[in-house]
Amino acid sequence: QVQLVESGGGLVQAGGSLRLSCAASGRTFSGVVMGWFRQAPGDEREFVAAIDWRGVGTKYADPAKGRFTISRDNAENTVYLQMNSLKPEDTAMYYCAAGRRPFIRGTDGADFSSWGQGTQVTVSS
Repeated sequence: QVQLVESGGGLVQAGGSLRLSCAASGRTFSGVVMGWFRQAPGDEREFVAAIDWRGVGTKYADPAKGRFTISRDNAENTVYLQMNSLKPEDTAMYYCAAGRRPFIRGTDGADFSSWGQGTQVTVSS
């Protein structure tokens, strides 16, 4: 129902920054939690960050705390992930996801119903 398209990935040196964007379309975007996940080769997909429908409540995975910031602009149907102080271990495919509820409950993949195609982030040292 909700279609998501990520952009903004790329190659950066350790310590650098990137801002990912996720453009959404569909009837339910403004009323649901949005999140970011990532997956590196050989690893399981892991939760990164989530934001509630109002753009007020947020939740971050431990590796993202203090370095990443999730935000959203419902008028523009866009969610962002600002990533600072990037580390090589942040290298992964990053996916945008739309949740099933207006407020953050769980952070498992099952709590999200729509997914983007992903954007690659590579951090060199």
